[in-house]
Amino acid sequence: MIEPSKHQPDPRTQHDAIDAGDFVYAATGARVRRLTMPDGTHWFPAVDVCKELGHTNSRKALSDHVPEEHREILETVTGGYGLSIPAGREWRRDMNLIDLQGLILLVNACTKPACAPFKQWVAEVIETVQREGSYALEEAEVQPADPGAPIAYVMPEQVAEAIVRLEERNLQADEQLAAAQHRSLALQQEMVEMQRATLAAQQAIAQAMDRIANRLDVLALDRPAPAAGLSAHPTTEAVLADWRHRLSVTSDVWAVAVVIAPVLVEQGELRQPLASIAARTGLSVHRVNECLRLLRKHACIHSRGASEDGEPVYVLELP
Repeated sequence: MIEPSKHQPDPRTQHDAIDAGDFVYAATGARVRRLTMPDGTHWFPAVDVCKELGHTNSRKALSDHVPEEHREILETVTGGYGLSIPAGREWRRDMNLIDLQGLILLVNACTKPACAPFKQWVAEVIETVQREGSYALEEAEVQPADPGAPIAYVMPEQVAEAIVRLEERNLQADEQLAAAQHRSLALQQEMVEMQRATLAAQQAIAQAMDRIANRLDVLALDRPAPAAGLSAHPTTEAVLADWRHRLSVTSDVWAVAVVIAPVLVEQGELRQPLASIAARTGLSVHRVNECLRLLRKHACIHSRGASEDGEPVYVLELP
């Protein structure tokens, strides 16, 4: 077994000074997918990082900002350790991966305000190394009690503030989402109630229409049957023939019928005074009235009120 060099950290006992998930979260503002290799190196899907940083063209972003030694293909990375491709359609063999340095390079090329605290910390690290020759994270006051447990380090202030601010933003987003879902549910319930009310109104209208139709059917049954052969627009000859068919016409009734039939057909109603009909037929006013009453009785004509002079108004009894 090959032992690690005494000048290099042993990957079997080496631990990240900062949790890689928190580190990436502070840099990108999102929890992106990560592959951690047996030697402790981390690889990230380039498409995830570019999406969160606002790079619309991931291939161009990699070409412009990440050297080839900090990017690789998924199949090459996993094959180098004898590992299989992770399960799931989102893990393609030709997927572009970037290491942690490549991620930092992409962050430095990003213009999103959320990346500013992380970029400030990176600048501080470089400035400290240039001035003092090294940069170290302060150890926490309380060390882990369990043997072999990783040592905890104090989170850099800029990184910690970025994480807190991002978590607060996510909490606010969750609250807004919950409020929006509540409003959506209330709106859906209101729409259901409106649909129920509309359905009830439609059913009431349908029932009212059924009652009206039934009433019209009853009225149609109660109405006398129309005379045979008499159309909605009869001629004088057809009217007289119909009247002769439906009742025994005496000479005086026929005299009245011959006078009023043309008027009813041509004008649609009869408004002549009884005295005028009596003068034309040679009958008395009383007899003219009796003849008209007989015609009403046999549904030849029917009364429709009176004229301004008080004379009765008659119209044809049509189907």
